[in-house]
Amino acid sequence: MKAWQLNTESFREEERRDVWRDAMRRLCLPIGEIPDFGDFFGNLSCLISPLGIEFSLIEGGAQEISGRYRDQPAAIWLVLLLEGEALLSDGNRKIELMPGDMIYGPTGVEATLAFSSNFRQLYIKAPRLALNPRLIFPLSLELGYLSGQGGIDHVLSGMLRALAGVLNTITAEQLRPIELALTEFLITSLASEKHVFSLGGAAGARESHLHRICQTIETRLGDPDLNPNRIAEEHGVSQRYLQKLFTVAGKTFTNYVRTRRLERCRADLVSPLYAQLSLSEICFRWGFNGSAHFSRTFREQYGVSPRDYRRRHMSAE
Repeated sequence: MKAWQLNTESFREEERRDVWRDAMRRLCLPIGEIPDFGDFFGNLSCLISPLGIEFSLIEGGAQEISGRYRDQPAAIWLVLLLEGEALLSDGNRKIELMPGDMIYGPTGVEATLAFSSNFRQLYIKAPRLALNPRLIFPLSLELGYLSGQGGIDHVLSGMLRALAGVLNTITAEQLRPIELALTEFLITSLASEKHVFSLGGAAGARESHLHRICQTIETRLGDPDLNPNRIAEEHGVSQRYLQKLFTVAGKTFTNYVRTRRLERCRADLVSPLYAQLSLSEICFRWGFNGSAHFSRTFREQYGVSPRDYRRRHMSAE
C-alpha cells in the first residue's frame, strides 16, 4: 500500500498555491481559480490500495477544481463532501452539494467543482479494471449525483465518512475489506442510476434484471451447489430466460460464476488477512469442489498457477 501526504503550512505563504497545484496535479485534479486574498491552506493525505484504488482526503480554502486530464488510465472517480459547500457544473447543469452528498464520473470529462469557502472532501479514484470483473455491461458514465440522505447511498456515504476519519491510521490489512466493499457499493449505487446501465425499454429492463441476478450470485459464490435452476427459482424466472439474459450479454451462467469465483480466490491469495489459509482452503471457501480443478482453471484464466501467483505477490511486497 502506497501513501503520501502534503501540508502547505510547511511552505512559505508565497509558495503555497504553486505547491498545492503540483500536489493536486499528482492526483490528476487540475486546479483552476484560487483567490489571491487571505491566507491559503491545503492538506492532502493519499493512500493507494492493493487494487490500485486511490483514497485521498483533501481539505483547503476556497478554490476551483476545473478542467480535465486526458492522459490518465480509465477510471471512475467518486467525491464525498465532508465539510463545506460545493457546486459542480459541466456546462449543461449545476449540482449543489451539501455534506454527505456524493458525485461521480469518468476520468477525462471536463467539469468544475467550486468551493466558495473552506472545505473537506474524500476523493476516490477506482481503475475500471478494479470494477470490470463485476460488470456485465460496460459503464456508460456521465457526471452524476448521489444523495447521502437516504437509501443505499446513505449507507455508502456513512461508510466513506467513517473511512475518512481513520484514513491516516488505517493499515493495508484493514483497507482490503473496505476496497472490496466499495466496489460492491459502487456497482449497486451506480446501477440504481438508470442512465448508467440502462438502454431504455425492454433492453434496459433486461440489463436491470441481470444486474439483480448477478448481485444474488455474489452472495452465493461460496455455495458449491450454486446452479442456474436455484437462481432462476429465486428470481421467479425460467432457467431458459436466465440463460438468455447471459447470452445477450455475451456470457454464460457457468462462465460468469467461474470467473467471479476465480476473482475472489485471486483476491484472497494476496490478502494478508488470508495469508495463513492454504490453497485448498481458499478454493473451497469460494465454491470450488477440488484443488486440482481450481489450479487448472486458475492457470487457464491468469496464465500462472495460484501457488506461483501468491509467491510472486509476496516477493514483490
